[in-house]
Amino acid sequence: MDPFQLAALLITIAAAFSYVNHRFLGLPSSIGLMALGLAASLVVIAAGAVWPGVSERAVKVLEAVSFDRALMEGMLGFLLFAGALHVDLDDLFEQKGVIALTATLGLLLSTAIVGALLHAVAGALGLDVSFAVCLVFGALISPTDPIAVLAILKSLGAPRTLATKIAGESLFNDGVAVVVFLALVAIAVGGDAHGHAPDAAGIAQLFAMEAIGGVAYGLAIGGVGYAMMKSIEDYQVEVLLSLALVAGGYSLAMALHVSGPLAMVVAGVFIGNTGRRFAMGPKTREHLDTFWHLVDEMLNAVLFVLIGLEVLVIDFAPAWLAVGVAAVPIVLLARFLAVALPVQALRRFRPFTPHAIKVMTWGGLRGGISVALALSLRETLGARDLATYEGIVLATYVVVVFSIAVQGATMAPLLRRLGLANAPGASHAHAVVTD
Repeated sequence: MDPFQLAALLITIAAAFSYVNHRFLGLPSSIGLMALGLAASLVVIAAGAVWPGVSERAVKVLEAVSFDRALMEGMLGFLLFAGALHVDLDDLFEQKGVIALTATLGLLLSTAIVGALLHAVAGALGLDVSFAVCLVFGALISPTDPIAVLAILKSLGAPRTLATKIAGESLFNDGVAVVVFLALVAIAVGGDAHGHAPDAAGIAQLFAMEAIGGVAYGLAIGGVGYAMMKSIEDYQVEVLLSLALVAGGYSLAMALHVSGPLAMVVAGVFIGNTGRRFAMGPKTREHLDTFWHLVDEMLNAVLFVLIGLEVLVIDFAPAWLAVGVAAVPIVLLARFLAVALPVQALRRFRPFTPHAIKVMTWGGLRGGISVALALSLRETLGARDLATYEGIVLATYVVVVFSIAVQGATMAPLLRRLGLANAPGASHAHAVVTD
């Protein structure tokens, strides 16, 4: 099956599932599509028990899609730009302290806590898993997924400041997470792609290239896009420029070895604020919003269907399934501490929305990025220890499904119970994100 046929098949499935969800289920889009993907996977597995060729064919199609590459090298840039396009820069600066702390120190703390506790659980279950590999799992599961977060936040009436904290952190913690993940993978497998073991200088250089370089690169391409948009007044050309900014900009970021996700977030915030105010007329703003809204909707639909269908290629080893179930409360505990410590440290300097720690803990959803990072271990960890690689993928999948299906589905009831739903100053369609 060639790339066009794969894309056509996924879009068709996503469209059919979206129709079924909208017509009959009425669930939030991300939850409904993932649930339908899971249900379809179970049907295929059941059919495969009678007709083995059915499940084998489905597995081959999914393996051809290559979820990690499809997300990290394809959809992610578009999704992050679309989400960042509607982040208010003034709100972001107002919450910069808590966003910076939770996206850096909070993520490192979460990585350490998850790694240590998972190592203890794995040992108790008789699994021989190194502490470094457990830290790798901590690094890939600790970042909150901006795609999952933004897809859920759009429908909630949470206070704007609280929504900005959650969305801002989820958009910016990818750069730190990728650096930590890559460094820990190199330690776990005994070196990087060239066989060099990472040291402090190498990790610092990696951070500078990926994170700092990604931010600087995002500002640069955002500035170029802004200057070109300001020099013309034609919404068709300006929308095309924004598309080129993401497609070409993300591709070049990967070639330059800087963080494409961070670059797209920075460029999206730049275009969505400075560009919107000074480089676009009303007609351009309207068409730009509509275009990226549709791109976001379509790619989100495909992504969450893929998350549901991925169950077809996961090996459900009982011991690792138990690790995945145990990882759910471990990840929630780590998230609570990673949020509570920065918030408590900043309380003396500024007020916080009531119940901010509770909502940020429960609203720290994991999603496709964690699954993609786990699957990316195939050529490193998987080449050395296939069983452990498959176990890490399974544990990641269990946490992600719980996060989206349970945490995502209960966010609105939680906000209502805490008296925060539709509160004064709440986030609405375009206050934080448009999706």
